[in-house]
Amino acid sequence: MDNSKKRLIIIDSNSLIHRAFHALPPLKTKKGELVNAIYGFLLVFLKTLKELKPDFIAATFDFPGPTFRHKKFKPYKAKRPPAPQELYQQIEKVKEVLRTFNVSVFEKQGFEADDLIGTITSLSSKEQVYPEIEIIILSGDLDNLQLINQNTKVYTLKKGIKDTILYDVEKVKERYQGLKPSQLIDFKALRGDPSDNIPGVTGIGEKGAIELIKKFGTLDNLYKEIEKETEKSGEIKESIQRKLKEYKEQAFISKSLVQMRCDVPIDFQLKDCQFEKFDREKVIEMLKKFEFYILIKRLEETEKEFGQKTLAIAKGKWPKEKEEEEIEKLYEQGVFSEKIADIEKKLIPVVRKMEKNGMKIDLKALKNLAKNLDACLQNLISKIYKLADVEFNLNSPQ
Repeated sequence: MDNSKKRLIIIDSNSLIHRAFHALPPLKTKKGELVNAIYGFLLVFLKTLKELKPDFIAATFDFPGPTFRHKKFKPYKAKRPPAPQELYQQIEKVKEVLRTFNVSVFEKQGFEADDLIGTITSLSSKEQVYPEIEIIILSGDLDNLQLINQNTKVYTLKKGIKDTILYDVEKVKERYQGLKPSQLIDFKALRGDPSDNIPGVTGIGEKGAIELIKKFGTLDNLYKEIEKETEKSGEIKESIQRKLKEYKEQAFISKSLVQMRCDVPIDFQLKDCQFEKFDREKVIEMLKKFEFYILIKRLEETEKEFGQKTLAIAKGKWPKEKEEEEIEKLYEQGVFSEKIADIEKKLIPVVRKMEKNGMKIDLKALKNLAKNLDACLQNLISKIYKLADVEFNLNSPQ
């Protein structure tokens, strides 16, 4: 990353929300409100702020209802089961979270978040004030890799919501055996995408699609060579040629479904997305509403990191007295007994001191504990495989 350039983060919000919802256990507030997707989204959001220190942020969302892709190809996403209502209920709350941080939110009827990402990327690249702006797309999947170029990267999640990876041109080539980001559109047109019910060319898998695009460059060139019956096309196996000819229309429909639109009519101005100030008191109030007390500490760490970049965050305080107000409130509501409330108040200075000084840990004891737990885990895995009479991915949310 080039820290000398201004940096725009574009958030693929729906993909992150879905990823967090399925990766985290069903966290609930005391009132029974499910908040796991909001919590996971915030974890990634704060991590991004801390590590990437953006100058501008734009958050994109899918608009409910059919898109132009459904009109073009009715089976689009038809096999995807509807997400649980508990997930959809958290999407609006994530928008509320982003607005509390003064982040601009974009959505457009008839289009997906990916199309807004493509459009914002295109418009930002033509920005006159910051012509060399660095764009980083924050996403929970790899659909946005097609937009990568020298000034655009994708920051995505490898596993769960903790491990992240930053894709640039070279990383894409490394993952897809030499294909350039722009070639991923044609690659997917051939291979298809089962998760979105995009058919591709029936009978051609990932390996075959990569080989064909590497050899012919683009889908158009591939079919031109086949139609002209050139010497180069003669190197394609006869069985593969038959499939390509039979499913030609399907391939080009797939390409139109995979390719992100970069011309969605939206009111986007880079200056309106400047990430400068947010009301710290309102943010803390919001975190407390969802009972994300641990994230208040993360917020403080993020502020310290941003201090090096002179981000003007409105500084509110959360003094000891305010905490004792909170404990008293929980006591009055019957959540805390008198004894628990008294203990909580006495713990405040202890916790504050721990936050300031840190804690000593016994590394040797922790390593031994990890070793023992790993042995127990392997034993349990063996028992599960034996009972199931088959090995499978135990980490899968399915």
